[in-house]
Amino acid sequence: MKLLLRRDERSSIMGKPIFVLEMRAELSEVERGWIQKYKFGSSLLYTKKGKPNADTTTLAGVGQVLVHYAMDLTVSVNDLVNGKKIECKDIMEMLAVEQQIREAAQNFGSVLRAASQFGGEEVIEL
Repeated sequence: MKLLLRRDERSSIMGKPIFVLEMRAELSEVERGWIQKYKFGSSLLYTKKGKPNADTTTLAGVGQVLVHYAMDLTVSVNDLVNGKKIECKDIMEMLAVEQQIREAAQNFGSVLRAASQFGGEEVIEL
């Protein structure tokens, strides 16, 4: 498995920069087969929850809560297989997300390597 990352930016309607991180996994047919066989597709690799901090008894408060929930971010194995774009407000946030995705993809790579070893045995010389 290879993780392909691309950084880009665009401007918001107000002219502020929005930083975009695109990600996609390059997988062999065998790796794709393991993902299907073991039903890894919906497995979450990364999650960031927006935290509501508003008074939900008012209409404005409810609106703030909805905005925070819209900021929830998840990345699943299917997202890596199909590709996903994440937009961030600043570079620091984008770099933090990128680091988390790298670590999650590396851990998932270990899962795929483990999946390749079922049905056989491994000899470890001590």
